Amino acid sequence: MFQKIITLLFIAVLLLGSCKSKKKVVSTSKKHTPKKEKVVRHNSKDIPIENSTENTTKVKPIPKNASYTEIVALYINNYSDIAKEEMAQYGIPASITLAQGILESGAGRAELSKKSNNHFGIKCHKGWTGERVYHDDDELQECFRKYKDPKYSFRDHSLFLSERSRYQSLFELKKDDYKSWAKGLRKAGYATDPKYPEKLIKIIEKNKLYSYDKEVLGKKSKKNKDKKNSKIKTYTVKKGDTLYSISRQFNISVDSLKKYNKLTSNTISIGQELIINSKKK
Repeated sequence: MFQKIITLLFIAVLLLGSCKSKKKVVSTSKKHTPKKEKVVRHNSKDIPIENSTENTTKVKPIPKNASYTEIVALYINNYSDIAKEEMAQYGIPASITLAQGILESGAGRAELSKKSNNHFGIKCHKGWTGERVYHDDDELQECFRKYKDPKYSFRDHSLFLSERSRYQSLFELKKDDYKSWAKGLRKAGYATDPKYPEKLIKIIEKNKLYSYDKEVLGKKSKKNKDKKNSKIKTYTVKKGDTLYSISRQFNISVDSLKKYNKLTSNTISIGQELIINSKKK
């Protein structure tokens, strides 16, 4: 009898332990764990592999208390070489690429560009296998593409335009016709803002971004060609220049400079183009 009681007690202990164990497992399964963002490498052969040994883009940070003009100038300095390279490979004007980047990313100040290196607000869309982040836009928590380096964002922008049929008419335009490109982007549905072309054109002309198109195309303005043909040498006045310093630089007299340029005083301004030697000389 005593042995039977001991056996029953032993079985009861085992049953109690088993119940506690099951309860503990159920409790743990209910514990919330934050969902991790899935990281996948892009498979397109046209986008540089993000874990390659290529040098990362050197971007100068925005100084504190910088004006908007200074911020835009810094953005252009940081990314103009990339925009020119994209133009050379894909035919999209560097001026358009830079203007879109400035407008879409707030000259690099937008959260999407700072945290995800996405300068053009390109969403994931069907078939995107790269990294992604989620932001509120037209709808809550929309999916946007994320890049390890800004240069991948510029490359994806080139692919985005060149690989979609609705933008193909743009590539029939002249590469230095930034106005038609700006209007064509709006017409093809890149942006819904009716003033989008005007905004791009304003950014391009204010910052003379069309000069980068000319660099890639190897073109010089007709004005410069005419001067070259007439054998007239010119000089553009820079900050700190005076007639005297310019005369010393080119070994001519101040009086000659004034005569060539029909100046009645010694006053000159930054950006002014001066004739250094006459056609006769």
